Amino acid sequence: MINVQQLRDRAKELLESGEVKYVFGWRKGTFWYQSPPVIISKAEDADKLIWDEFCLNNLSKYLLDYKNLDGKIAIFVKGCDSRGVNRLIQDQQVKRESVVLIGLPCPGMKDPQLAREMGESKLNEVPKIEKCAQCLTPNPVEYDELMGDEVAAGLAVEERFVRVQDLESKSADEKYEFWQQQYDKCIRCFACRNVCPACNCRECCFDQSEPEWLGKRVVTAENQFFALTRAMHVAGRCIECGECERVCPMDIPIMSLNKKIIKDINGLFGEYDAGVNVEDKPPLGRFDENDPEEFM
Repeated sequence: MINVQQLRDRAKELLESGEVKYVFGWRKGTFWYQSPPVIISKAEDADKLIWDEFCLNNLSKYLLDYKNLDGKIAIFVKGCDSRGVNRLIQDQQVKRESVVLIGLPCPGMKDPQLAREMGESKLNEVPKIEKCAQCLTPNPVEYDELMGDEVAAGLAVEERFVRVQDLESKSADEKYEFWQQQYDKCIRCFACRNVCPACNCRECCFDQSEPEWLGKRVVTAENQFFALTRAMHVAGRCIECGECERVCPMDIPIMSLNKKIIKDINGLFGEYDAGVNVEDKPPLGRFDENDPEEFM
């Protein structure tokens, strides 16, 4: 069990001592089922910090806004947050010595939409949000200090690709129809890209006007081009935090596409979990003479 006051005291201590300039955490939102991110720079604001069933957001992406900061940042990290930090370190966006990682073992967060519908009196009955139900790394994989006891993953390893296997069982026409229906819904708000720690390019190709890689029209062909290009961009680098799917306002099962690619890469190049070990090079970022080359 993580003591919230312990969490606040540690943040206050780090800010008062000047060891860090900012602390990234979560605060209580307007409604009881919301706990959005908060960035504090004053010790007196430490009491805003919270740790409860709705600390969903992966905080690692916010480090990009401070990557040129002259000083350190303390960031509370669940398993997915810590994998996101490792992703940014591997992509040379963040230096390990510029962050203080405070690990928080995560039992899995609840679904805020269902919580709102079920009511606060049934909080204990609210199920985990899908991204946490699919989590294999609830404990931080990288940290400077750890609060609370480690917890067991809620998903068995053999269940990791169940959604993918269901899609693979479809015929080629059925697969095409399925994804066409999904990306007919896409409004290209780019929320999936903006929330993703692996999408950390200085300038995204989709924002370029010259050359214009992606047209302005929100139509199926352009949407599918965007989806497949982004999926391949994060291939071998996706940390499976599920944030892309969580923030999608059109409920597109983006992680099914990402997990299909993860499954195929693992089958071709061996087991690899992005962001778990910062020393491991991504399978598509290295060459080995034994790599499969049936396509040659």
